[in-house]
Amino acid sequence: MSEELMIEVANLTKRYAGNTAVSDVSFTVKRGEIVGLLGPNGAGKSTTMRILACYLPASSGTVRVAGLDVFQESDEVRRRIGYMPENNPLHYDMRVREYLKFRARLKGLGLKKSRVRVDVVMEQCGLTEVSRRIIGQLSKGYRQRVGLADALVHEPELIILDEPTIGLDPNQIRLVRQLIKGLGGTHTVLISTHILPEAEMTCHRVVIMYEGKILAADTPENLQKLMSSGSQVVAEIAAPAAELRECWAQMAEIEQFDVSPSEGEYFRCALTPRDGLDLRPQIFLLARDRGWSLRELTRSRHSLEDIYVQVTRPDEEEEV
Repeated sequence: MSEELMIEVANLTKRYAGNTAVSDVSFTVKRGEIVGLLGPNGAGKSTTMRILACYLPASSGTVRVAGLDVFQESDEVRRRIGYMPENNPLHYDMRVREYLKFRARLKGLGLKKSRVRVDVVMEQCGLTEVSRRIIGQLSKGYRQRVGLADALVHEPELIILDEPTIGLDPNQIRLVRQLIKGLGGTHTVLISTHILPEAEMTCHRVVIMYEGKILAADTPENLQKLMSSGSQVVAEIAAPAAELRECWAQMAEIEQFDVSPSEGEYFRCALTPRDGLDLRPQIFLLARDRGWSLRELTRSRHSLEDIYVQVTRPDEEEEV
């Protein structure tokens, strides 16, 4: 067991009455990382999180949190985890502060410590102004914040958040994302989502799940690089079209190119590099040296949606 690792999952499988929800899944999460489990409904994200949070037993495999076995040492694991499930069960008839103090005491904090921690998490989650409001009268956004404060109140090492922004409006989503990003480093965060931009904007690393299996696991940047072999560089240059075509044909780094008229004297050059090279520095120097006017130089960037479609396509094609 490495002290750097907060989560170690090896060959995890969970079956329900003949249906395999999670199939031979293995991954690790370092301390202080924000990692996203990304996939559609039914991919196995929630099942994996429930097993990590000691809510479900596994059919087979091993799972460790902070070096502790979740099946053999579940009481110790629970003390180290703050878990917010997808449906965020709250006591709607309690006031915010009253509820959080109740939850802090349930999680083993003393009277004085619970008061201090409730003040801290209410400030952290933007709940101070609604501390005396009844939870059932709050908006969905505030109720999500109460769930986050509940997950944080006992200062857990690991925070597990299942679809934390589901059902929120764009402003509420932005606030919750900022809060989650602020937790990285101090806490380890495992977040599940089927919203692609959320993983891209919030997580240090993403684990793409599909039909109970892991198809890819890496940083959003590295996943971009894996797909960069097909990414183009677009340059808009004011120069004779014949010169441009001759120039690109002679460059060994360019696999293929297309030159088409743009506005005025400019031509739009779409350049596909060999082996995913970034051609932009070379194109810039070339334009400068030849005295060509350059008004655009961009590299096409794949979104997580593109990556997700790419890694799930083989399975989809087999089913057809």
